[in-house]
Amino acid sequence: MFNNTEWLAQVREDVIDPDREIVDPHHHLWPKPFLSYDLEELWSDTEDGHNVVQTVFMECGSSYRKDGPERFKPIGETEFIAAAAARSAADPDTATIAGFVGHADLRLDNLDEILDAHIAAANGLFRGIRHAGAFDKDSAGFAIPGRAPEGLYRDYDFRRGVARLGERGFTYDTWNYHHQILDFADLAAAVPGTTMILDHFGTPLGVGPYEGKREANFAKWKDDIAAVAENRNVFAKIGGLAMPDNGFGWNTRATPPTSDEFVEAQAPYYHHAIKCFGPERCMFESNFPVDRLSISYRTLWNGLKKIAADYAEAEQVAMFSGTARKVYKLDAV
Repeated sequence: MFNNTEWLAQVREDVIDPDREIVDPHHHLWPKPFLSYDLEELWSDTEDGHNVVQTVFMECGSSYRKDGPERFKPIGETEFIAAAAARSAADPDTATIAGFVGHADLRLDNLDEILDAHIAAANGLFRGIRHAGAFDKDSAGFAIPGRAPEGLYRDYDFRRGVARLGERGFTYDTWNYHHQILDFADLAAAVPGTTMILDHFGTPLGVGPYEGKREANFAKWKDDIAAVAENRNVFAKIGGLAMPDNGFGWNTRATPPTSDEFVEAQAPYYHHAIKCFGPERCMFESNFPVDRLSISYRTLWNGLKKIAADYAEAEQVAMFSGTARKVYKLDAV
């Protein structure tokens, strides 16, 4: 799925601001031969010119246990990442996996047992849970359809689980679609004691029933992002807009986009989110290897640096590293 290195190599730019320290707060790994994006593939991206010093792994259903109770199967992913993180920490010349966000069904009565199992398996890396809320009744044609039930954010047991994360000092990450942002805002207001992270700008869609409606959808998205940003317990991961379902179509082209093309198409999303949340609540993300379907790691971070160029130095530090370290409690290197 991600074996597109030759295609990506058609665009090879000089690295902008190569010494700027980056914490990439959102990436995935899958062991070989499943999707062929393991630690070595991650390093091939993070070590390709930009100064990526730390990363945070985000749950993706990888390496689940094949046996045992269903509720504990996600612990297999924790064990897999703990081993990968140990390997990354042993090599001082590569990016270190410094934090881990796992999965649990937050509706379960025995949530604490699952959280304790994550803690025991994560070797000090466990930071929180992502139980994504992405649901769309017309998602059958999406490249990566959401699997959440309709109305998850309003579920009483789910809200109890999100609150429990905050009580124990853990974060809640979510991935949803743009038409669910106000539902997420309602969740955030109902559970103010939990630090929440909205991934990928709330995923503005541009395929299926949303194709050809980008301008209207963007106008509504702007209002909804402003509304969710009023909740001070919510932080924004700004990135992840190069997924096929965002509808920019780069993954179907003969050549991948340049950083200038990336900026022209997507900068308005970034600037609006930064305006609403403030740099102190924003963190640039790669969402690799999913966004790798459309753009290279080197080109992506060049584009992010171009978008950030007009912000003050302290604001750039926050978005490239500081906010991620604050939210996920990462030690500076």
